[in-house]
Amino acid sequence: MARLALLSVSNKTGLIDLARSLVEEFEFDLISSGGTAQALKDAGIPVTKVSEYTGSPEILGGRVKTLHPRIHGGILARRDVPQDVTDLENNQIRPIDLVVVNLYPFEATIAKPGVTLAEAVEQIDIGGPAMLRASSKNFAHLTVLCDPAQYDEYLQELRQNNGEASLEFRQKAALKGFQHTASYDQAIASYLSQQSQTSLPQQYTLNGTELQSLRYGENPHQPATWYQTGTTASGWAAATKLQGKELSYNNLVDLEAARRIIAEFPDTPAATIIKHTNPCGTALGNTLVEAYQKAFNADSISAFGGIVALNRSIDAATATELTKTFLECVVAPDCDAEAQKILAKKSNVRVLTLADLSSGPKTLVKQIAGGFLVQTADDVIADTSKWQVVTDRQPTADELAELLFAWKVCKHVKSNAIVLTSDRTTLGVGAGQMNRVGSTKIALEQAGDQAKGAILASDGFFPFDDSVRTAAAAGITAIVQPGGSLRDQDSIKAANELGLVMVLTGIRHFLH
Repeated sequence: MARLALLSVSNKTGLIDLARSLVEEFEFDLISSGGTAQALKDAGIPVTKVSEYTGSPEILGGRVKTLHPRIHGGILARRDVPQDVTDLENNQIRPIDLVVVNLYPFEATIAKPGVTLAEAVEQIDIGGPAMLRASSKNFAHLTVLCDPAQYDEYLQELRQNNGEASLEFRQKAALKGFQHTASYDQAIASYLSQQSQTSLPQQYTLNGTELQSLRYGENPHQPATWYQTGTTASGWAAATKLQGKELSYNNLVDLEAARRIIAEFPDTPAATIIKHTNPCGTALGNTLVEAYQKAFNADSISAFGGIVALNRSIDAATATELTKTFLECVVAPDCDAEAQKILAKKSNVRVLTLADLSSGPKTLVKQIAGGFLVQTADDVIADTSKWQVVTDRQPTADELAELLFAWKVCKHVKSNAIVLTSDRTTLGVGAGQMNRVGSTKIALEQAGDQAKGAILASDGFFPFDDSVRTAAAAGITAIVQPGGSLRDQDSIKAANELGLVMVLTGIRHFLH
């Protein structure tokens, strides 16, 4: 008797070629359901519909098709257990040797703008996961395929092993089946959790598929791999690399830091240059080239070997400036043809385009010994109408705009963070110091004489007035900080005494 294969796929890539090889090369009988059966019939491939094979019609609008003893008995039967073989014979059930199943496009559905809960629920597959799990469990006796990328390898197995797939291949395919259902269930649970909860869920699962093996991690002795979450490429997985070497672990970490900063400025041409996840220069301009030049000049020494993010398509003028120094990576929403030709002169620089630089993860995960921590992303949008001016001197409209710019940049600098700016350009950045005074001194030293008339942003409150006095002595005229210290009045008093503007935001932006 011919062997039996069950084909029921949402993604029909490679389906016809696989089915034709199964029938013509290896004499399989095919059973199939719904759209898959129709696709095979249209291609002239002999197929029996599942409803004809089981004797039970599809019901509930197609919700119940393959949930039947003739299907699951044929999948789960152990050929080396006499009782199982007897049960098959007594119930006229044929053993199934191959199951080819992939699932309803749930993740693609929920990625669509405006999708409703009801539409999402209808894309929750039931029969598919049941068949995948059953056939994966019984890999000792049959093969399960859930990805079109497996088809050619499976056919090669049959050709090399007298029409049989090796146990090693079947077990590997079963693992992929379980991984597929686990990822699918995780996506559903995550989506429903987002629909029904305002806080983080009691159970949190992170699932990803290997996208690329990286040369190494932060250091050469650390193996690393890049995983993609979801079945639909998004974020950096959706970026297009126009030129340059493969991305490294550190490149990707820095690119994400750059993306987070550039996402703060959607309305004005902006540029940021990142080194070790901190901005060494960030600026706004009337044009993209002006923004980049200002960002580069903010700290041209640190910009060497930096990661650049731009929020407008790269034009020829900007590309010319980008080629004047060594850069690791450049990312922008697009890059015109002339700019690409100019950048090609620096063939080693990695140039990427990512149309959506604003969308990022809604939750952030950090591993610790014995577990991991999850927090929502720090994506609070700054609202100056909720800020409190606590000094006698009030900010001008331009000072308030400058304070907002500095506050947005400071949010993305490692704590303790101090950022000095003027003309919507960073002048000095004090990052990651053990005390705020140290960060202030570093930022002021970097800014030098440019600190005169500049403003200062601090990611956390001032526990003492020493940093305020140090800043005023260097020429700083306005300060934005969250407030909340028991000694806030000391800092406010010092600001009044020295003629500074001080604004409290009521929210802090620690970044550890």
